[in-house]
Amino acid sequence: MMQKLKPRRMDNVVRTPIVESPSLPTDETSHKVTDDEVAHSAFALYCERGRHDGHDIDDWLQAERKLRGPAKST
Repeated sequence: MMQKLKPRRMDNVVRTPIVESPSLPTDETSHKVTDDEVAHSAFALYCERGRHDGHDIDDWLQAERKLRGPAKST
């Protein structure tokens, strides 16, 4: 026959309060686009073009414009 377990006492358990993280701004400029994200986008453009070599810089720049927006002139 199985032995019945006694309920555990919980008075020594430390409870951490739940703190909600501040919501991130939805402004597109607040997200810093990484080079890795640009590389993935550039590779997708390369694949869409039929994987023809020789346009890597064009693909990279197009991916940057798409993800980061147009360059701001000073």
